[in-house]
Amino acid sequence: MNTALLLAGLLQPAAAVTAAPPPATALEAVQVRALGLPGRDAFDLPASTSVVEVGQQASAASVDLAGAFSGVAGVLARDRHNRAQDLQLSIRGYGARSTFGVRGIRVLADGLPAGAPDGQAQLTQFNLLGVERIEVVRGPFAALHGNASGGVVQLLSDRPAAGDPWWLQVQGGSDGEAMLGARLQGELGGVGYRIVPMHWRSDGAREHSRAQRSSLATRLDWDLPGQGTLSVSAQYFDAPDAQDPRALTDQEWRRDPRLAAPVARTFNTRKSVRQDQLGAVWHQPLGSSALRLAAHAGQREVLQFLSIPAAAQANPLHGGGVVDLASDFAGLDLRLSGQPHPAWQWSVGINSEGQRQLRRGWENFAGSRLGVRGRLRREQFDTVWNLDGHAQLAWQPLPRWQLQAGLRHSRVQFHSADRYISADNPDDSGRTAYHRSTPVAGVSFAPTANWRWHLAAGRGLETPTFNELAYRADGAPGLALDLRAARSQQWETGLRWQAGPHARASLTFFRADTADELAVASSSGGRSAYRNVGSTRRQGWELEARLPLTDHLQAQLAWTRLDARVHQCDARGCAGLQPGRRLPGTARDVLALQLQGRHAGWQWQLGTSAVSAMPADDANLARAPGHLLLDAGLWRDWMTSAGPLQLSLAVDNLADRRHVASVVVNDGNGRYYEPGAGRSWRLGLRWRWGGNSRG
Repeated sequence: MNTALLLAGLLQPAAAVTAAPPPATALEAVQVRALGLPGRDAFDLPASTSVVEVGQQASAASVDLAGAFSGVAGVLARDRHNRAQDLQLSIRGYGARSTFGVRGIRVLADGLPAGAPDGQAQLTQFNLLGVERIEVVRGPFAALHGNASGGVVQLLSDRPAAGDPWWLQVQGGSDGEAMLGARLQGELGGVGYRIVPMHWRSDGAREHSRAQRSSLATRLDWDLPGQGTLSVSAQYFDAPDAQDPRALTDQEWRRDPRLAAPVARTFNTRKSVRQDQLGAVWHQPLGSSALRLAAHAGQREVLQFLSIPAAAQANPLHGGGVVDLASDFAGLDLRLSGQPHPAWQWSVGINSEGQRQLRRGWENFAGSRLGVRGRLRREQFDTVWNLDGHAQLAWQPLPRWQLQAGLRHSRVQFHSADRYISADNPDDSGRTAYHRSTPVAGVSFAPTANWRWHLAAGRGLETPTFNELAYRADGAPGLALDLRAARSQQWETGLRWQAGPHARASLTFFRADTADELAVASSSGGRSAYRNVGSTRRQGWELEARLPLTDHLQAQLAWTRLDARVHQCDARGCAGLQPGRRLPGTARDVLALQLQGRHAGWQWQLGTSAVSAMPADDANLARAPGHLLLDAGLWRDWMTSAGPLQLSLAVDNLADRRHVASVVVNDGNGRYYEPGAGRSWRLGLRWRWGGNSRG
């Protein structure tokens, strides 16, 4: 009841601004491409979706994407302030167990996968310069993307066109942060082009956390006969020797959050990543139908130096303290869609992705020298691939009702060929496979032009990733091939309101029950092992609102209440994660409130974000305390003879509060806590020239 009263109160200011609700034809249509059926307004879909427009953000926006998700309910994006471990992203608690990278969430970029078929993904290689909008899908309909789709995040860029302006952006800030980037786009000889180079560096907010990144993203677009289109994209990313300060104990971070763990310096813990990717999307209308073919291929190299003591590597079965991964990956997605009648829309397709990875392990010492690559201790070829079939159907039987259903069958296979075999280290080769059909269905009802109600339900699949299979929880050699895939059943229901392009709100209730939940068994020295812990339940609600308070003032709210707990143990037991205990890495409440305004040519933004206490271990004895942070931004555009010039200033953690940005779940040494940065600032300058003044 309190939530309903809060929603009603939030809608009252908007009603004062918009005296009479506009008709349905006046409402802004926002399409969500991640759901696969083109031309459908997100407001009408029986699914929880959010769209973040980032193309017009001020030039002092962070290179990382964490800030872009602050206004999206259900999403917790945590900047670890550790560039060796990537942004941590969770949606309704999915992905919270990840010790690095993104797990359990499907990440796409312009319709192409940004992760592997086993459910691993990264956001490091993206920056806001090359992104126009971000789509987020939560709940049952995310399962239409197959394995590890607890949620979907898609980064989108607009098609380049003649007259588009060029950008040049420079940025500097606290802790030696500096960035130089550009966005060059337009049309030449009938071919649209986009080139986005960027270089960024920082000394880091903590000791031993220096990092740098260089990237180049390009895209070419052609018009084909019969109204067809072809888009080809290429991406290069290089992040050499990003220092890893490691997590701290409770006593250490409270004493000085800028510290690095002592072992970080002893072993010079660091990580290097390099990735190249090429992709193409062909779209061809065929009468009342359309064909879409997407293909991608690339390479990724990772070299990581861990802090595992030399004594632990004396065991002849140990895999060493240096992780060396070289991966080749490729994928193909073919789908045919059509709309034979205004009330019907359908889509069918097939998807296959594969990755071949050479995994090597080396000692992280040579004689008395620590933090260097020593003897080879592990060598294996790991292969994972999937073959999925999928279908969707949307039907509007009556003007006020819309139905949508989908089915995907996923089969994911893993194979590992051990190449490091000796008398003391037996052959650890093995294989396993997982498969499951994941149906989803939903209904949407329009009681008026400005309101929508929806109900959706579905099933999901999440296999272990190769990184989660890499180490056994009992410490024995070989892959953890006894891990089972997690299987979920989800439902949600919600109410949406919209009045014009700038006033909207939504309230959604959800629940997800998962069998054979995958959880961290132990984590030490940067290496984690996993286990199945029985069944879990995630339930709660999400509230989003974007409301104009006056002609020059707008408020945005995102509030997530999540209760994620172990529901029941299986025959193997849950160890420390007993029924009723909260899942580590999840927060009960996440709140973001933002005010945006403009006055006398200046624009400003004031925001607050609050995160409740977060358990860091299975027993819920170690907890990161909750925190509330204040952020502010100020920017202005000047028209010059050379083009528009934008100057911006952003200040994070305005009150300089000590806080924990992220946790390392079940760390074996009690080093659970990754501190956030203190008060920090960024000054940006963006110059646009050529074409028109938009952009």
